[in-house]
Amino acid sequence: MRRKASKFHTPVLLQEAIDYLNILPGKLYIDATLGGGGHTLAILKKGGGVLGLDWDKEAINYAKNRLAKACPPKDFWLKKASFADLKKVWQKENLKRPAGILFDLGASSHQLETAKRGFGFRQNTGLDMRMDPENQKVTAADLLKVLSKKELYELIVRLGEEQLARPIAGAIALARLEKPITTTSQLRALVAGVYRRCRKKSRHIHPATKTFQALRIAINDELNNLKKGLDQAFEILDEKGRLVVISFHGGEDRIVKHFFKDKKEQRTAEILTKKPITPSRQEIEKNPRSRSAKMRVIEKLKIKYKKSKTQIKN
Repeated sequence: MRRKASKFHTPVLLQEAIDYLNILPGKLYIDATLGGGGHTLAILKKGGGVLGLDWDKEAINYAKNRLAKACPPKDFWLKKASFADLKKVWQKENLKRPAGILFDLGASSHQLETAKRGFGFRQNTGLDMRMDPENQKVTAADLLKVLSKKELYELIVRLGEEQLARPIAGAIALARLEKPITTTSQLRALVAGVYRRCRKKSRHIHPATKTFQALRIAINDELNNLKKGLDQAFEILDEKGRLVVISFHGGEDRIVKHFFKDKKEQRTAEILTKKPITPSRQEIEKNPRSRSAKMRVIEKLKIKYKKSKTQIKN
C-alpha cells in the first residue's frame, strides 16, 4: 500500500513559514530540510523555484516522486546533502542568490516511525539514529558502548535537557556491564525504570523521549551543523532575503536566537519575529509533535558582494 503524503512528514507551521518567506514568482528559495517536501510544494505552488536538501536518501526519493506529480521538474532541484554543505551545493548548481531559506529542524515523522531507522522508541529495533547511514559510521548503540558515565550524563543533560540525566547515565553504565545496549526497547525500559524509581512522571511525552533526542543530536552532530548551516545561509542569501528557522529543541532555539541577535547588532539584518512564532492549539491537537516548535525569522538588510547575473536554470 502506498504511503499517503501527509503520513511521511507533517510540516509544522506551514502557513506561517510560507507567509514569512514572502514568496515571489521566479525567485529562488532553499528548503534546507526537505523531508516529505511539504514546505517545498507550498513554495512551488506560489511560483518560486526551490533547491531542496536532505541528508536522508529516503526523503529525497519520496519528495522527488511527490513533487514531480504536482510541479514541472525544471522548477526544483533536490540534492542529498546536509545543510552544513549548503553553500557548496548551491554553488555547484550555479543558481542565483535565494530570496528565502527555510530550516525545519529535527527528525521527520517518517524517521521516527520507521522501525529500521532506530530513531523512535515505539518499535523494538536496533539503536541506529543516523540521518545518512550510507556515509555515517557511528550509531547510537556504538555511542552507548564507549562513553563514560560522566560523558553520558553530560550528553543527556546538555542535548536532551533531561532532569534525570544523572540516574539515567548511571543506569546505562550499570546495565551494559551485563550486556550491550543495542536495541530501542532496552534503552526505553532502562529510562522508564529510572522514572519509576524516582517517582517522577513525564508530562505529555514518554520518559525516554529526551534521552533518545540527545543521542540523535549527538550522532548527527546537529548543533554544530546548524551553526555551519546558518552562517552559510545568511552569506548566500540575497538582499532583502528572509531566513526562516523552525526549531524543536532548546539548544537549537538558543543558537538561532543568538545568531539572529548578532546579525541585528551588526546591522546586517532585521528581526521580524520579536517573539518566536508557536503552533496554534488547533495545530497541536492535529499534530502533537508540533507542540515544542518555535519559529524565528530575519530579513537581510545589506550585502557586501556584487550582484550575480546568474539566473535559475531552465
